[in-house]
Amino acid sequence: MFLDLKPDLTAEQLALKEQVHKFAAEVMRPAADKLDKCADPADVIANDSVLWDVLRQSRELGYHTRALPEELGGLPLGPIEQNIIGEELGWGSAGLSICMGASSMPFAFAAMFGTPELIEEHVIPFRDDKKGKYIGCWAITEPEHGGGDQLYIGAKREGIPLIRHQTRAKLDGDEWVINGQKAAWVSNGTIATHALLHVSLEGTEDERDAAMLFLPLDKVGVSKGKPLDKIGQRDLNQGEIYFEDVRVPKHYMLVGPELYEPVTDMILAGANGGMATTFTGVARSAFEEALEYCKVRVAGAKIITKHQLVQKRLFDMFTKVESARALARAVNGYNAQAMPPEPHYAVAAKVHNTEIAFEVASDAVQLLGGCGLSKEYQVERIFRDARAAMIEDGDNDTLRLGGSRYLLERYV
Repeated sequence: MFLDLKPDLTAEQLALKEQVHKFAAEVMRPAADKLDKCADPADVIANDSVLWDVLRQSRELGYHTRALPEELGGLPLGPIEQNIIGEELGWGSAGLSICMGASSMPFAFAAMFGTPELIEEHVIPFRDDKKGKYIGCWAITEPEHGGGDQLYIGAKREGIPLIRHQTRAKLDGDEWVINGQKAAWVSNGTIATHALLHVSLEGTEDERDAAMLFLPLDKVGVSKGKPLDKIGQRDLNQGEIYFEDVRVPKHYMLVGPELYEPVTDMILAGANGGMATTFTGVARSAFEEALEYCKVRVAGAKIITKHQLVQKRLFDMFTKVESARALARAVNGYNAQAMPPEPHYAVAAKVHNTEIAFEVASDAVQLLGGCGLSKEYQVERIFRDARAAMIEDGDNDTLRLGGSRYLLERYV
């Protein structure tokens, strides 16, 4: 690992960084390589898959509780510690890092917005889980519109096109009745036991009324599609979820229409900020792989680090990684303390850092030459994994449009 430009990291923070890096190097990296080679995405989630070993070991280290408040047993982490963990997990594997992050999401929101009964029934068992028994997902993306347009900044503001969720909820007495579908891009979709479910509400005066529900996925009427087959992040399970007259108690409503927009902006800030940190780690992993290769590869009768073009490319890659890290830390550090957060900064960090990750991974492939195209080398997988990041959690062009509209409304 390279010098960290934050010189005042404490001994505890440095020890945390070393611990997470060890987990990423010894557990995540080998698992990601093995899972990437599964011809059938169903094999990634099979009972004997190494995926479950990764989840169990991450639970034993308590990484699943980093999104929970301390008063409920969450890890005592500040913004720097969160960034350290996120970057190192991204270095280990983008797909497995996203899997772990999505796994916590319903429980984190239940901890923030749920009733004491809901917390006792679901959040505490998740907190105490050491076996990977409780797996969450963020169920927002749908067949006719992705997470990007549904997370558009200020979605209920004047001038924003109306986008209703295909998944609808209707109040029937003391229960919500849910019908609809979530698309194949739901991370952990076919293995999740619980969902943070975005729905539009029926029977209200405002067609824009939407909400977020906590939904155990063992309810009658829930069914799932097959795991999605992708070019990259093959260690990340994704798949469709269907709802047919699914009933949940009224108190499973976490966020109603009155808070939906500010909470959505909060999610956008958190999710995009997390992606910025994760893909800083991905960019760093590609750079480090390329650097190590270039230090031993001979071409033109000398080690290729003696060639000026290689030197320039390596330094450009290094500069991009450090710029990504600085932006992610600055944005996440600010938004962790701001209420409300500034989602357009998180959008900028996500767009910038995911594109940096792809650029650095592409440069790494180029430096490795033919070996960069070989599945025997990490760089080939990292390159494919990085490509997905410019689409997931909001495709970058849609995010740019939302961020631009926000800037124009706020500053012009």
